[in-house]
Amino acid sequence: MTIIQDITMANDGINAEHDEAHVLAERARRHLWLHFSRMGRYDQDHEIPVIVRGEGSWVFDSRGKRYFDGISSLFTSQLGHGRKDLAAVAARQAGELAYFPLWTYAHPNAINLAAELAQLAPGDLNRVFFTSGGAESVESAWKLARAYHRINGDQYKYKAITRNIAYHGTTMGALALTSVPDYRTPFEPMTPGAIKVPNTNFYRAPEHEDDEVAFGRWAADEIERAIEREGADTVAAIFLEPVQNAGGCFPPPPGYLARVREIATRHNVLLVFDETICAFGRLGDWFGARKFDVTPDIITCAKGLTSAYSPLGAMIASDRLIEPFLEGNNSFLHGFTFAGNPVSTAVALKNIEIFKEEKVLEHVNQLSPAFRAALEGLYELPIVGNVRGEGFFFGIELVKDRETKTSFDANESDRLLRGYLSGALFDAGLICRSDDRGDPVVQLAPPLTSTEDELMWAVDTVRSILAGALEQI
Repeated sequence: MTIIQDITMANDGINAEHDEAHVLAERARRHLWLHFSRMGRYDQDHEIPVIVRGEGSWVFDSRGKRYFDGISSLFTSQLGHGRKDLAAVAARQAGELAYFPLWTYAHPNAINLAAELAQLAPGDLNRVFFTSGGAESVESAWKLARAYHRINGDQYKYKAITRNIAYHGTTMGALALTSVPDYRTPFEPMTPGAIKVPNTNFYRAPEHEDDEVAFGRWAADEIERAIEREGADTVAAIFLEPVQNAGGCFPPPPGYLARVREIATRHNVLLVFDETICAFGRLGDWFGARKFDVTPDIITCAKGLTSAYSPLGAMIASDRLIEPFLEGNNSFLHGFTFAGNPVSTAVALKNIEIFKEEKVLEHVNQLSPAFRAALEGLYELPIVGNVRGEGFFFGIELVKDRETKTSFDANESDRLLRGYLSGALFDAGLICRSDDRGDPVVQLAPPLTSTEDELMWAVDTVRSILAGALEQI
């Protein structure tokens, strides 16, 4: 081997190590199909970001840059990243029993987790049906609602009521419940029976814009009017999030959820709280149902159940909903292969234990007022129209004119969110959500273990980026 060859090989080794990040990004561009992503935007000059590790509320990319995870990796990383205690539980369980189905069998972790969730859920929600994630939980709830009514002789009760702009997942059944047109149109016709009603965005209230209580009653009564139009004998369930995510964190007006509960009971319609995001501390309680003191018939959940350390979801149902299936040969003919597997349920049990030991709910409730106050300080910027949310779950709606609440048209919104904000926030080291499902919003939902200093840093970073946003339109 010549000296020149030796030097060339050495340099190649250095370059290969230096360019590992580029190699990963190029492999991603050529072979990985990203979810909900405009794949055409990634080319030789625009690499796919590659996140390689996490620590607390922060993640690091393949080039070593650090980012604050201001959206908790899609509202899932309640306890933050890099927890060795959760990882150890998963590894230990995988070495003992990595998998066994819940089809006519059970295993200890699924049993114990079901009992724990029954203790944490409100009222008589004592029956736990495991899934692999949020959309599967929603799918399960709609199927259970239909099956429950049918087995009780109400064979025409198959419809479900959901709210405008709401997101409930993208499997074909859940997608029918989702009320974001762009997500639905490419896959139509939808599963029949999904009825849409107004959401609880008081900032853009079409009625009673000066009275939140009256607006809430109107919005709840719109659900009853929909039931009466469709015929109560055809409506199986109402699906809603305690705080609606899509559109930018719409809290329930005072009295709204209690009123919906009354309406559902009066018309023999099951009330389902989709708590895929809201549960496990996001709002400062185990469930939004507990926070707002309203007990639905079913809670669907996922995400924070394991703090994202293993995939898991659940449908938690009232005792009365299983009663018909306990008779004779009746069966709820539904399930998923990996639902409630031993590793995921072991992680979930440890996750809940850590919540209690480290007083995570108390931490959220202690810091949430300061977090809200800091976000409301963004009203000093003319582009900020409304700040809303609960716990560690907030949306900042952006407007062209705050006095008139004039929003941006579709092209302006695209230039604002995708053309400027998403990239500028990411470059500044903040991962959050710039969302145009409805009027444009920026969402912040950091890990529940985030410190006050970290929360203030995130708000200050948003402020610095939004300060010049109107000039980018």
